[in-house]
Amino acid sequence: MNEHRQLYIDGAWVDPAGTEMIDVISASTEAVMGRIPEGTPADVDRAVAAARAAFDGWAAKTPAERAEVVAAIGEGMVERRDELSGLISGEVGMPRKLAGIIQVGLPVAVAGGFPAIVEDFAWQEEVGNSLVVREPVGVVAAITPWNYPLHQIVAKLAAALCAGCTVVLKPSEVAPLNAFALAEIVHAVGVPAGVFNLVSGTGPVVGEALAAHPDVDMVSFTGSTRAGRRVQEVAAATVKRLALELGGKSANILLPTLDDQTLDKAARAAVSSAYLNSGQTCSALTRLLVPADRHDTVVEVVRDEVESRYTLGDPLTDAGRLGPLISDTQRDRVR
Repeated sequence: MNEHRQLYIDGAWVDPAGTEMIDVISASTEAVMGRIPEGTPADVDRAVAAARAAFDGWAAKTPAERAEVVAAIGEGMVERRDELSGLISGEVGMPRKLAGIIQVGLPVAVAGGFPAIVEDFAWQEEVGNSLVVREPVGVVAAITPWNYPLHQIVAKLAAALCAGCTVVLKPSEVAPLNAFALAEIVHAVGVPAGVFNLVSGTGPVVGEALAAHPDVDMVSFTGSTRAGRRVQEVAAATVKRLALELGGKSANILLPTLDDQTLDKAARAAVSSAYLNSGQTCSALTRLLVPADRHDTVVEVVRDEVESRYTLGDPLTDAGRLGPLISDTQRDRVR
């Protein structure tokens, strides 16, 4: 049992204001694999106050100094790759080997790439007779989804920290255990107190408290369109900045000019795109549009690809190419 009873606020593990806990359910067995605190608005207040107090000192560091810290977080993830792969495989259901390559490999690459990014970034430039200076926005609330949980956290956290912002993270309560491991890495790296804060909980409570908070300068949210609308509505009262990455239905178009060999290759690649992470991918190409006179050919190729390569199995033992959907709620929605 991976149980966490404390939140990470102001550089320390602290008791939450409330006593309620949230069960984390294994995608494969539907057994409880962990528990996390169910945060409250009071916890959000503490975390935002810590982030606000830490902002000036963090923003005063050079971009290169901040990027070095982010790169060190990436190195910490490398050291705990096996543990993180196992956690995410259990939480999300992606086969463990793929989880190591994708669910952990992507955030490691993101964190490691920022020293080069900040070196080339135009922090200030002259445009006509104006000087454009790019400065940190302030305290950023990062609200992240469950399908690529660690990657989505690191993508927001790395960019915010390198820009000079401080962060309060609310990870998905469906797949949060990797976020607690990341907080341990952040602490071990020595990130200054208050620069990164973790408050777990539900969207309607912790997420809304962050979106509404007057001392949060920006909300970065990835999730459903329905939840995004609510974040936008709540945040509007304080006119804060928003970055919303919401749901869609991505189109994959096979043109009439494709020869038979290329059509076959493209149709098989379409299956790979649509089935990655058991289809739980925001950029999955799930609408396959083909010329009417080649419809039956593409259907046969897709059928062969699915039946021959995409087998189900226990993700923790890499028994198949596909694991389960993350929850019964998601399964019912897909059906």
